[in-house]
Amino acid sequence: MKTLVFATNNKNKLQEVRQILGDRFEIKGLSDIGCDVDIPETSATLEGNAMQKAKFVKEHYGLDCFADDTGLECRALDGAPGIRSARYAGENHDSEANMRKLLENLQEKSDRSAQFRTVIALLYQGEEHLFEGVVRGNIITEHKGTHGFGYDPIFVPEGYDTTFAEMSAEEKNSISHRGRAVAKLAGFLAGK
Repeated sequence: MKTLVFATNNKNKLQEVRQILGDRFEIKGLSDIGCDVDIPETSATLEGNAMQKAKFVKEHYGLDCFADDTGLECRALDGAPGIRSARYAGENHDSEANMRKLLENLQEKSDRSAQFRTVIALLYQGEEHLFEGVVRGNIITEHKGTHGFGYDPIFVPEGYDTTFAEMSAEEKNSISHRGRAVAKLAGFLAGK
């Protein structure tokens, strides 16, 4: 079984990726390798932030690694919150505050279309690779559901009438942005 480090301290993301990859890979999080540093994310793009995190792990721990960055991009807000999604309402990653701010900013907007976009940067056997997953949908006006995390309670993917937070983990992972990016990652790794 191949072992890879997923450069995250987010237990929700780690669990989600482990569920998607199943038992084909052993996925270790940052805490599993003794990394408790808040890895800098100073790039202006999702791709840049993901690669920055993966390179940090490779440089400091010498391990093959992948990292992701995800943004919720709202058309009416010119792509915001985008790379600031986790810190939209401040630096403390407060999902409730982030959702409140987003709903306030969309209050007078008729276009509530949005997309979640995940970019995964992989450093593997000396090579760099990028994988992207996108899911389009709409932002609703009130919270629905108790599953998931982040903006899941206010995001309804295209073709569905339920939010990500109303779906089971399996259902969400089968259509989510992260699920799509991880599937591309897994497909690439399966050929290695």
